[in-house]
Amino acid sequence: MISVVIRTAILYIIVTVGIRLMGKRQIGDMQPNELVVTLLISEIAAIPLQDMDQPVFIGVVAIFTLVIIEIIISILSMRSYFFRKIVNGKSVVLIKNGMIDQKAMKNVRMTVFDLVELLRSQEVFDISSVAYAVLEVNGSLSVLLKGKAKPVTPSDLNLGAEDKGLPLPVISDGKVIDESLDFLQISRNNLEGILKKERLTIKDVFLMMVDKKGNKNIVKKV
Repeated sequence: MISVVIRTAILYIIVTVGIRLMGKRQIGDMQPNELVVTLLISEIAAIPLQDMDQPVFIGVVAIFTLVIIEIIISILSMRSYFFRKIVNGKSVVLIKNGMIDQKAMKNVRMTVFDLVELLRSQEVFDISSVAYAVLEVNGSLSVLLKGKAKPVTPSDLNLGAEDKGLPLPVISDGKVIDESLDFLQISRNNLEGILKKERLTIKDVFLMMVDKKGNKNIVKKV
C-alpha cells in the first residue's frame, strides 16, 4: 500500500512538472503535437501504477523524453513557418467574402451542420452575416462579421462600419508568409515598398498584419 502511494505521488509530481514545462494551454487550445504528447504522457504514467513490477524510473525517463521532444518541436516551429505547417497544419478559410468555400469544407471533412454549430458557439446565428470564417489548427472557428452585422462602437457612430477584409500575418519573425500575400493579392515587391516607407526591412519585422484595405499593423523586432 505504501509503495502505491509513493509511486502515485512521484508520478503526479513528474507529470505536473512535465506539463508545466510544456507551457500553459487548455486542452482545447493545444496544437495537434501537444495533444498527442499529453495523451502519451497520461498513458505512460498509468503503466507503473497498473503494473507494480514496472520500475517507476522507466516511466519518468519516458515522460521527460516526450517533454524534451515537445520543447524541441516548439522551438523549431517558432523558427520555421514551413516546419510549423508540417507538424501542426494550417488554418483554413471556410467562408470568404461571405461565400462558403465548399472545396475547403470537403478538404477538412466538415459538414454544413458542423459549420453552423461552430458559428452558434461564436454567437452567430445568421450565416449571411459572416464575412470570413477561419477554421484554426486547434479546431476552433474565428469569425469576422460583415460591416452591417458588427456591434456598434463609438467610432462607428462617426465613421460608419466598413468591411476591411480579413487581417492576416504577412511577416512572422522576419520571414514572409507567401500564402497570406497570395490571399491578400499583395506582391513581395509591394510588401517591400510598404516597409521601405517605414524605413524597415523584412528582417526588422517581428509581426506584420495587413488587410485587403491596406491597413497594416507592424511590430518591430527588439
